[in-house]
Amino acid sequence: MEVSGECMCGSVKLRATVKDAVYGACHCGICRKWGGGPLLAVECSQAPTIEGGEHIRTYDSSEWAERGFCGNCGTHLFYRLKGENFYALLLGLLDEGDWQFTHQVFIDEKPAHYAFANQTHDLTGAEVFAQFGAQE
Repeated sequence: MEVSGECMCGSVKLRATVKDAVYGACHCGICRKWGGGPLLAVECSQAPTIEGGEHIRTYDSSEWAERGFCGNCGTHLFYRLKGENFYALLLGLLDEGDWQFTHQVFIDEKPAHYAFANQTHDLTGAEVFAQFGAQE
């Protein structure tokens, strides 16, 4: 499935292929600090096609990941695993679609003051690291 989207100012446009029209939420402390709440994202197994890449700025948020944003308007664009072909594009960035909310990660870091009603597959931080064969 082909998806596309752009930042608020239109300087960066992204296109990517995703396996399914599903998205998940990340509740880790870094994602919540970055966006002011849980990160809602669509997973891509390869790098998106980017127009306006000269406007993208990245931040190394950990030893294994970086986050990309538009240097002009500040729109959050992606989360990427370094050394992997894994990108998570922010759901709100993408054109409307028939998305299904299927999973949540770092559920053990989710604050008690909010909860989603959807039935999802939930993973703790340790389970996420084990899935990617990484250490915390």
